[in-house]
Amino acid sequence: MTTQALPLSTAPMGERFQAAQTFPELLASARKNAELWSAVASRALVPDDVLERVTALGGSWRLLLLNEDWCGDAVNSVPYIARLAELAPNLELRILGRDDNPDLMDAHLTNGSRSIPVVMVFDEEFRPYGWWGPRPAKLQEWVLGPGMELAKEDRYREVRRWYARDRGATILAEFAALLERAAAERHGFPGSA
Repeated sequence: MTTQALPLSTAPMGERFQAAQTFPELLASARKNAELWSAVASRALVPDDVLERVTALGGSWRLLLLNEDWCGDAVNSVPYIARLAELAPNLELRILGRDDNPDLMDAHLTNGSRSIPVVMVFDEEFRPYGWWGPRPAKLQEWVLGPGMELAKEDRYREVRRWYARDRGATILAEFAALLERAAAERHGFPGSA
């Protein structure tokens, strides 16, 4: 009797996580924006205070990221989350393609759209504890508000400028706060919902 492998989209979350790319594998396989991916990754730094906050959470956390190499928001944010996962001993990051995982993407829509990146947070048993994406809240508010008054090319030029000025600080702060909420919920602390 032969067994057929389950399609990735129907495999249990742990199997999907183990089969997913690591960040170095993403960098090696990027076809769109390959130079930009490498440049941002080489400059991505994590402040000591953020690393200490995340490391202090204890436990093990699995980060599963939905991505495509063409996404400008991803190229400007994923390298910072990847650097945090590289440095924090309690984080492990894996990356899945958005288009190959419509079930996960459709469970993490942003205002009804398949916007990426999306970073899902799981414990070691793959229980979900929230998600982040597709861009920092302040930037998202601007894009969906005043930014919509600009032509698309001008809007995205401003988005790139915002990312360049911010250097991952807002992304890392928001993500650390998400992990802290996840840890509080996991341990049943009051007000952790």
